[in-house]
Amino acid sequence: MKNNKIDMLNGPLLSKIILFALPLMITSTLQQLFNATDIAVVGRFAGNQALAAVGSNGPIINLIINLLIGLSMGANVVIANYIGQGRKDRVKDAVHTAFLISIIGGAFFGALGVAVARPILTAMDSPEDVIDLATLYLRIYFAGLPMLSVYNFCSSILRSKGDTMRPLIALAISGVINVGLNLLLVAVFHMSVAGVAIATVVSNTISAVMLVVMLVKETDEFHLEFRKLRFYREHLKRIIQIGLPTGVQSMVFSLSNIFIQAAVNSFGSNAIAGSAAALNFEYFSYFALNAFVQTAMTFTSQNYGALNMKRCRTIYWRCMICGVLAAMICNFGFYLGRVFFIGLFTESPEVAEWAFVRMECVLLFQWIALSYEVSGAAMRGMGHSTLPAIITVIGTCVLRIAWIFTVFAQSHDFEVLLNIYPISWCVTGAAMLVTYFLIRRREEKRVNVYANVQVDL
Repeated sequence: MKNNKIDMLNGPLLSKIILFALPLMITSTLQQLFNATDIAVVGRFAGNQALAAVGSNGPIINLIINLLIGLSMGANVVIANYIGQGRKDRVKDAVHTAFLISIIGGAFFGALGVAVARPILTAMDSPEDVIDLATLYLRIYFAGLPMLSVYNFCSSILRSKGDTMRPLIALAISGVINVGLNLLLVAVFHMSVAGVAIATVVSNTISAVMLVVMLVKETDEFHLEFRKLRFYREHLKRIIQIGLPTGVQSMVFSLSNIFIQAAVNSFGSNAIAGSAAALNFEYFSYFALNAFVQTAMTFTSQNYGALNMKRCRTIYWRCMICGVLAAMICNFGFYLGRVFFIGLFTESPEVAEWAFVRMECVLLFQWIALSYEVSGAAMRGMGHSTLPAIITVIGTCVLRIAWIFTVFAQSHDFEVLLNIYPISWCVTGAAMLVTYFLIRRREEKRVNVYANVQVDL
């Protein structure tokens, strides 16, 4: 690693994949720890209703911010591809286009989130003892969405050249502030869900400002100049072509989780609180495996830009194996220590029982998701974003919603509801694996034809 960059195009891959993925894994885990701190603090100091209000909002928050995160992935792929091509001029223009998207997109969707918070909670049949607190938390959170958007886009820009360490440092600093503010505003000033929401917004602002300053101080093609902010049509089009299907996929994915959350709500506030507590460990495990998913996308994008398909194939298998191992360690580790880990969030035996059921039905099988996550990421790195999005929407989202209105509607059993998670992972994984190998074969043929033409010329 030199000058906050990783040479993804040359040399051994495994060590560089791990060097790239570990800070990303820690960053994502820290980000989720902030959310877990929100839930733990309100659960300890503000009661089960406040815990349910904060914990049940995850699917709604993800519904809106995942579109922005998807677009930021598009920026990552586009910039990394230009790096592989050696086009520094295009890198610079794409950086400024991506940053402007983060500002405008964050402001628009933040305002939208504030407006639709209450109607969505009402549509989800949130209990009367939860809905007011949940609405307050959502509106404060979405008011700070522009800063979260800026942080995610800046992180994607830096990741495109292999820099995953500085986003980690920024998040670690803001995270310490987040925890301190949580305890101060909730435990000392008794501000309940408003306190944790304000703490989250402040910490997101700090981490975003730090990354912006880092980009302004860059001396290479990643140098950010506010006077040069504009939408460069070519780069905007490519970012949207790659990022929008990913974002829409994530939005629809979150929509299916809203249906699941609505079904969980039908079991009462203890089930909501227990499910929310267990969900944190699914997030922790997901971010461990997602580090290698993001690694696969970025490394593939650079090497695809350099027309090195043999290296793309090696990247795929290295990231798949590392991701499965990371996920299984987290999945089984959290499950074996479930009494201790759930005890961090609640002292209620009733709430804990609901959490244990979710861990047994969902957490133990989460590693299966790597089959479609890494395959989809590799396809996005090669510029194919729409097809993996369609497969994921049908294989997980549509299937889960259909399950709720058919199988679950007949039984109204908590375990039956949760069983759709491993089922949908298996179905989506099988379809995505077949699609990936077909697309990779086609791209390898295309690159070979292009190489032969260049030799003839």
